[in-house]
Amino acid sequence: MTADLTGTYLTLDDGRPAIRFHRDYDHPIDRVWHFVTDPDELAGWFPARAEMDLRPGGAVTFSGDPGMADHPGRIIAVDPPRHLSFEWGGDELHFDLEALDDGRTRFTLTNVLVARDTAARNGAGWEVCLSALDAKARGDRFEGPHAGLGAPWQGFYEGYVAAGFPSGAAIPGADA
Repeated sequence: MTADLTGTYLTLDDGRPAIRFHRDYDHPIDRVWHFVTDPDELAGWFPARAEMDLRPGGAVTFSGDPGMADHPGRIIAVDPPRHLSFEWGGDELHFDLEALDDGRTRFTLTNVLVARDTAARNGAGWEVCLSALDAKARGDRFEGPHAGLGAPWQGFYEGYVAAGFPSGAAIPGADA
């Protein structure tokens, strides 16, 4: 399978590695904000259910991710409906929303990585998650991030490795 990769690997100004994804959705910014902040909406596309106290320093409780035990996180910054960032499993996730002139919204996800070698693994995972969000935004159903290690995740992972994204991190759920 040849996977269409949408992520970009980058080094932030402070030297930290990150991967970034962009999407445009046919929804106003408030609707896309709801996709990002409502626990029930998130559960349909994000790797874990996330209950959030939407204020800087607020708690985030993640549950239901088969690859990671339930764990807490912390809100880093929030500016409704344009920006949300929080800690998740050592990484930082930044969601930036921009209202476009035609009632659409540009969605940008930046995953600031705790370790460079997680880039290919996380990039593949986000491709699956964002495919689920894309389907949700269209009103379609998609199995989402918990469909297991089979297709399409493997194809995305192989694509990111071939594209030179740093790799080698353990893959949750894979036999060691």
